[in-house]
Amino acid sequence: MFRTTTLAALVSAVAALAVFGTDAEAQQRKFTFAYDQPKSTGYGIAGDLFDAKLKELSGGRFSIDQFPGAQLGQEPVALLKIRSGDIDFAITSTANSSTVAPQAGVFSLHFIFRDEKHLTTVLGDPAVTAAFREMIAESVQGGRILALMTLGLRNIYSKKEVKSVDDLKGVKIRVQATKTEDTHFPAYGTQTVHMPFGDVYTSLQTGVVNAAENGVNVYLANKHYEVAPVLSMTQHEANNSVIWVSDKVWNSLNDQEKGWVQAAATYVGQNQPARALALETESAEKLKTIGVKVVDGVDKSGFIKAAEPIQDSLAKELGPHAVKILGMVRAIK
Repeated sequence: MFRTTTLAALVSAVAALAVFGTDAEAQQRKFTFAYDQPKSTGYGIAGDLFDAKLKELSGGRFSIDQFPGAQLGQEPVALLKIRSGDIDFAITSTANSSTVAPQAGVFSLHFIFRDEKHLTTVLGDPAVTAAFREMIAESVQGGRILALMTLGLRNIYSKKEVKSVDDLKGVKIRVQATKTEDTHFPAYGTQTVHMPFGDVYTSLQTGVVNAAENGVNVYLANKHYEVAPVLSMTQHEANNSVIWVSDKVWNSLNDQEKGWVQAAATYVGQNQPARALALETESAEKLKTIGVKVVDGVDKSGFIKAAEPIQDSLAKELGPHAVKILGMVRAIK
């Protein structure tokens, strides 16, 4: 009798543990988190910060699998997959985000960020993030914005120095396919060329374009210095990005879970910019040690003179949200 009772209790205990284990596993979720840059860039910093904070807030129940280097598609493809629910989370530049929400192009306006400190302050302002999120929500179905982040300021690289706006006359330069780029760069005398980011290296190598522009660490991580060994620090535009979540994932979460996800993304927005900017400085120093010519002290006056009249007209053309956000950026000291 004792043995029978003990055996029955043991079986019940094992069964209970099995059920508990199944329930615990059911509560755990691992999400896809995609971006098109190498993990060694500021995108990887954002992914690591998001994952760590999400695990902490959820008690280990939520985590992400990072897919860097365009494994799940470059940014235009990632935007499609976010809205279809085939990717859970993604990072895209605000410039590429403007292909689905045109007013996001306001962050691609040239010389609206005075310096790196101003850029960090703007991105850390909750009112700016809320305004940007509202703007996206009005025009995009299938996905939503969780946070703003940055890779720093963009610079021009080629085989020749750019010391002033005059050095860009007639230059064929690869730019992101946005109205802001197609308006600003011709004002400097360039010919703009659109292509996916993954084609930039070969296009510089073969002469399809003479120049390109991006952040310092992106330039380093993608080895574009091999075919364009001169980096001119024009700092003409912010290399800002956003973290997306698909509506499919968002709508599957309860209120507590949504709180974990949003808080983790907010944490990224508060901490990633400073770390990304530090990475930019480190990358510039590394580039110098491997023989890249980094041109500091670029005369920006000609660029700014050409860019400033375009800022307001483009913002108005983009829409009322863009006008509002531009005003907020300018007002932040």
